[in-house]
Amino acid sequence: MPERLGVAVIGCGMAAKPHARALQDLSDRINVIGVHGRNPARRADFCTQWGFTEAPNAAALLDDPRVGMVLILTPPDARERWVAAATQRQLPVLMEKPIERTTEAAESLVALCEATKTPLGIVFQHRFRAAARRLRSLVQSGELGALRVARADVPWWREQAYYDELGRGTYARDGGGVLISQAIHTLDLLLSLTGPVDEVRALSATSAFHTMESEDFVVAGLRFANSALGSVTATTALYPGGSESIELGFEHASARLCAGELTVHHRTGDVESLGEPATTGGGADPMAFPHDWHLSLIGDFVEAVQTGRPPAVTGREALQVHRLIDAISDAARTGAPTHLPRQP
Repeated sequence: MPERLGVAVIGCGMAAKPHARALQDLSDRINVIGVHGRNPARRADFCTQWGFTEAPNAAALLDDPRVGMVLILTPPDARERWVAAATQRQLPVLMEKPIERTTEAAESLVALCEATKTPLGIVFQHRFRAAARRLRSLVQSGELGALRVARADVPWWREQAYYDELGRGTYARDGGGVLISQAIHTLDLLLSLTGPVDEVRALSATSAFHTMESEDFVVAGLRFANSALGSVTATTALYPGGSESIELGFEHASARLCAGELTVHHRTGDVESLGEPATTGGGADPMAFPHDWHLSLIGDFVEAVQTGRPPAVTGREALQVHRLIDAISDAARTGAPTHLPRQP
């Protein structure tokens, strides 16, 4: 059995809770060497709650010879320095989404990791749901036939208090609103099932429910590179908030993935179901979801580090959803169709 992998955790804000639970459950495979956060009081509370060791000095934590990877959970505006520090020490990096606030900055971080041969994984845990894995398997098998139409819906709700936190929903800290902070998970999962998008038309706005710098409502029409047609709606202004969903229409079947449930209606009349209902953080409590998906994702990254294979979601692959978000934003701003460049 491989020796436990030492983990340094940077960041202990709201997004850290499911990671902490997953790290505890993976204690037979990993050893949390220390946790650093820029707020000493929050850091102390977090470490006390989860039984981790505080690391007041981040540089000293990363220099600890027991550390074999870094888990970065900071807001997007605080990622660059820690990724650079990890690459200098040749430490693999697993990092919360988004990669950075802008696609240009995200590309820079991915290029830095590739140039220094530093493994980089991104936290898109929705790919690790059993229902999502089953749908991906069906798509890849060709059993469902060619994709014809696709629809993604993120009908979430956030109270104004959520956006009253300093920096939240701003371009300077988060890089935007509902697209890059919430819908990015569903958009990434959509692209992993459909392949790339070729053209986007969109509308984006801030509803009267929120006072914030960026958008809380987006609707977009998509034309995929494989000629399929699609639509996306995403909002944090739909009280009380519901589960995100992806619906795909193929030649031989239609599939609906909603939270943790998959239903496939085959045109032969057969119906396949998998999974069970799961809360996903679409309502007033953003962290109201299970940690199982994080557990699988972190476990995959640990195995990737120990075996030398790429993680399930690499930084390079995660750039695709950043480019789609850019295209949706550009199309909404200009009112004209936006074409995405084909990537090698």
